[in-house]
Amino acid sequence: MHKNTQLILLTLLFTLVTGCGNKDKTADGKANENKGPKPTLVTVTQVKDTAIEITESAVGSIEGLIDPTIAAEVAARVVKVHVSPGQRVKKGELIATLDAVDFALQRNEAQAEVARIEALLQNQTKIVTRSQALVNKNFISQNAVDTDLAQQNVLKEQLTGAKARIDSINHSSSKTRIYAPTDGVVEKKIVDTGEFVKVGDPLLQIISNKRLRAHIPFPERISGQLRPGMKVRLSTPTSTKVVESVIRELKPMITESNRSIDVLADVTDEADWQPGASVTGTVVIGEQSSALMVPEQSVVLRPAGEVVYLVKDGKAHQAIVKTGQHQNGLVEITEGVSANDTIVMDGAGFLTDQAPIQITTSHTAQ
Repeated sequence: MHKNTQLILLTLLFTLVTGCGNKDKTADGKANENKGPKPTLVTVTQVKDTAIEITESAVGSIEGLIDPTIAAEVAARVVKVHVSPGQRVKKGELIATLDAVDFALQRNEAQAEVARIEALLQNQTKIVTRSQALVNKNFISQNAVDTDLAQQNVLKEQLTGAKARIDSINHSSSKTRIYAPTDGVVEKKIVDTGEFVKVGDPLLQIISNKRLRAHIPFPERISGQLRPGMKVRLSTPTSTKVVESVIRELKPMITESNRSIDVLADVTDEADWQPGASVTGTVVIGEQSSALMVPEQSVVLRPAGEVVYLVKDGKAHQAIVKTGQHQNGLVEITEGVSANDTIVMDGAGFLTDQAPIQITTSHTAQ
């Protein structure tokens, strides 16, 4: 009886061990089935055949065409400078005052001279009237009247000169109040209160961005394709706005330092543009009626070169390509793909040839 019990227990234990072994084999089999590369999440787009502009870009600098240095037009002492460096001023705003006391004294002197001559002229007019009456009665000769008339004309001219001197003094006195000649920003204050300035001495420098000129050095290899009047797009780090202008002129000589041709284009009334800042110029040389364009992120660099990944049967197939023009986030493909091919866009950098993929959202290159 005891032996039978042991035999039954051994039989049950063997059955349990065998069952567990089969379960482990089944689990291992399923795990092996689940092993293998997981598909990569990507977005796709189509290769589009479209017309593009042929452009050339270069980086240059901005020159201010209106940056006057305000100078004294009369000799006088500075009473007050009303602005400081960095302050924005409007055209016609008072920016400095000079001492006008000397001109006031000169004006008083000139006015007294005018009054004196007017009195003399008034008296001489009476003399001429009396002399003419005596001539009419044959009491004196005509020569005496002519002499009086000549003296009257001299006084008239002296009066005209004295009044002109007052106008000149008033004009000079007006120059003691100095106004901004244009809208701009005060770049430099050269004099201060109490200093004596002579005619022509600089007082202030104002920088204006009303009219700017872009100097863009394009490589000499395209100098033969550039012409005045060609469209050029300008951008600068100080502004988010892209300004469209035209080539105003080309400097006739190639720059020796960098073998480039200086292209000039004007910018007007752009508040955020600053003289001295850098500028990127993109000139439109021509147009290409047909080009295969894809998003830039679709093209990745691999040991074989630049490649895109074609989408076929749920896998990414590597295609070696050659690229051309870059424009607005798109790149031209000159070899390796055809129009309307579906390629990977986002996620291309994580792929290899024949990698499984899972498409999340479709996009179309414009």
